Amino acid sequence: MSRIPLLPATSLVAAALVLAACNKADDTPAPTAAPAVTQSDAGAISAPDFAERVKVLSSDEFGGRAPGSAGEEKTVAWLEEQFRSLGLKPGNGESYFQDVPMVETTADESTQLALKVAGKPRQLNFGSDMVIGTRSGKTRVEINNSDLVFVGYGVNAPELDWNDYAGVDVKGKTVVMFINDPGFHTDDAELFEGKRMTYYGRWTYKFEEAARQGAAAALIIHDRDGASYGWDVVKNSWSGPQFDLAAADDPEPRLPAQGWITADVARSLLADTGHNLDELYTAANKPGFKAIPLDASMSVELTSTVTTKSSKNVMGLLPGNARPDEAIVYMAHWDHLGDHREEGTDPAEDTIYNGAIDNATGVAGILGIAQAFVAQQPAPERSVLFLAVTLEESGLLGSKYYVAHPSIPLDKTVAVINIDAMSVAGPSRDMTVVGKGSSELEDILGHHAEAQGRTLTAEATPESGFYFRSDHFNFAKAGVPALYASGGDDLVDGGIAAGKAAAEDYGLNRYHQPTDEFDPDWNLEGVVQDLQALYGVGRDLASGDQWPNWYEGNAFRAAREAMMHKQSQ
Repeated sequence: MSRIPLLPATSLVAAALVLAACNKADDTPAPTAAPAVTQSDAGAISAPDFAERVKVLSSDEFGGRAPGSAGEEKTVAWLEEQFRSLGLKPGNGESYFQDVPMVETTADESTQLALKVAGKPRQLNFGSDMVIGTRSGKTRVEINNSDLVFVGYGVNAPELDWNDYAGVDVKGKTVVMFINDPGFHTDDAELFEGKRMTYYGRWTYKFEEAARQGAAAALIIHDRDGASYGWDVVKNSWSGPQFDLAAADDPEPRLPAQGWITADVARSLLADTGHNLDELYTAANKPGFKAIPLDASMSVELTSTVTTKSSKNVMGLLPGNARPDEAIVYMAHWDHLGDHREEGTDPAEDTIYNGAIDNATGVAGILGIAQAFVAQQPAPERSVLFLAVTLEESGLLGSKYYVAHPSIPLDKTVAVINIDAMSVAGPSRDMTVVGKGSSELEDILGHHAEAQGRTLTAEATPESGFYFRSDHFNFAKAGVPALYASGGDDLVDGGIAAGKAAAEDYGLNRYHQPTDEFDPDWNLEGVVQDLQALYGVGRDLASGDQWPNWYEGNAFRAAREAMMHKQSQ
């Protein structure tokens, strides 16, 4: 298949920036309302089936499902078996698989950053002080005496008249920057989207922009609120094998070296150069901020093991009986962080990152919805593709590759429904739509949620940037309407306080940790409701002729309309 072009980088960022603020136009026609899904017509979605699938997929036998590992082999074989047993056809021609070329890079974790700060030497250790890696594909990266420059938030947003790189040449230098957007740390609603993270706030953007500016390396200063996760998450995510698409399959620029430093290290480092971290937070949040050269330089000899491999997206297809060339896509990522056991590790220590909630729940979810579609009478008129993607934890790479090489053309893809990390805290009075106010898919979901006595709400922590942290985003960038929704915080048992407490507990104690394991005591009543509502959205689309669009004013709408206009010619 020919490569499907994505939005150019400037449009992509602008799209991400305005996405959350765009609201439905008053004159947007309401979708045709189909009967709401009931327990009887979605009876194939059951809590016991869901629980068993999560239990199996997140078991130690699957080794944390790291791409390129023995755990991947077991995972993709299990997925193929599941799709076959449900009666789904191969989703990629005659195969259930799509090979995703990848480069596996494992940095030597004995690596140190050698700093010279105000003329004095200082060492930063991997894991405790910093993490660093390369996406260059090189086994050895050497950076010598690279001057450090503090660049605020590392943002270049011409449409907002904001450029942290204005007036400074960072070629060959190491840029140091804050996570999140200008305005976040000072609670300034007038800057960017205030507390709501835009794509400019994501670490992926910051490294890409640093590469565009010609930097030799980039270091992000971690803080829990700005990143929305603790240092352990950074350390766990950046240790062990790291995966990338091959350079030929990735249009984004890459740095020779990139990483993070802890807040404590940053505070000490900046103090030694005559600066105060808190004062820099204030300065970096003022329009017209100018980058600050620091009296410090960095040297590093980064040795990595680099291996060219491939991973697999897994696809099962239920062909439509009237318009099989048009399809609705249900998607979840199957990968997680694998087994971090090293030589000398205490045998009693749990080192397997099982990823039960993240994202065995999503995979079990799309399988349950597939089961409902297979049982549906009459059968859907449009096709339904069930897509389990790889390499989400490595930067949404499996979905990025699929969007560039789709098995169903994107102009024939009616919509994408993504399931990632379902709520297992029990039934809720609401459903959370991440990036609420984006597309007409919300009107359809709202119909089914209302029939369940629920409302649609926006995410409680927009500063976390969840819209940019899951696989639907690659489809959105290309213009395909995408929905990412799950159970809300307003729990039937305990209300919003209980829901927020459950979310906080997961973020602190399980997210990207070995403790994200299956729990037989989960309350799955809410999961079943969520899946029924999401099934209802796809059922309506697969049984009708609607082509939902982004709401008027949404930046992704132009890409979709251009795509569909080309189709009609």
